[in-house]
Amino acid sequence: MGESARGSNGNSSGGGKLAGQFFDAAIGLLQQVRDEDADEIAAAGAAIAETVASGGRLFAFGAGHSSLAAQDVVYRAGGFALMNLLAVPGVVGVDVMPATLGSALERVDGLAGAVLDCSPAKEGDLLIIISLSGRNALPVEMAMNARALGLTVIGVTSVAYATETKSRHVSGTYLKDHCDIVLDSKIAVGDAELTHEGIEAPFAPASTVVTSALMQATMAAAAEELVARGIEPPLLRSGNVDGGHEWNGRVMDEYRDRIFFRH
Repeated sequence: MGESARGSNGNSSGGGKLAGQFFDAAIGLLQQVRDEDADEIAAAGAAIAETVASGGRLFAFGAGHSSLAAQDVVYRAGGFALMNLLAVPGVVGVDVMPATLGSALERVDGLAGAVLDCSPAKEGDLLIIISLSGRNALPVEMAMNARALGLTVIGVTSVAYATETKSRHVSGTYLKDHCDIVLDSKIAVGDAELTHEGIEAPFAPASTVVTSALMQATMAAAAEELVARGIEPPLLRSGNVDGGHEWNGRVMDEYRDRIFFRH
């Protein structure tokens, strides 16, 4: 295999080195989602703002490495205090043993329904579901069941998988088919941006970088929409700055009935 970077502009700041090529590829993807997903990001931000303004709760879910972008907007400085992680035991992170169990659980029919039934999510709430491929039973059924319960569903996925892979759900559908709003990460099937002579497998995935950026951009759009409505966004401050703990205590007390990660 020759040396290449998908989407690279050929002007790697790393002088042709692989590290520089990865930055080029990631920057190219970020520019693409910024330009091509602008309307969807605005719509997702408006939906989140509407949920906050109307007293609803916010949830984020992702399995495997997709969970990283979900965790990135939960209980963090600069983030919304009432964004909650919808955790499914065994599929969030790589701490489960064996690590391959998480991937297997994503293909289990019925798991999503059980998780939602045992969660605090209810009609009028909003759920962001992150799944790079969007082809496994867990994210597909999570979206289907959430909408049936009356939740607004935002999907963050690579739409390319729906045309280049087969669905693993009995319906033959993908996450994107069961969402109110879809944010397309533009990640190529296989999630690896680089190849290099002497390395047999493609490498350097960019999905975490791009998906986390999509999540933060969406939350920024939500904050902007709330301000336009005359509502102070329920943001947390860093606990490592003076006054941060006091600020966070006030916000958490004000929204205590919509925050579940502290109980």
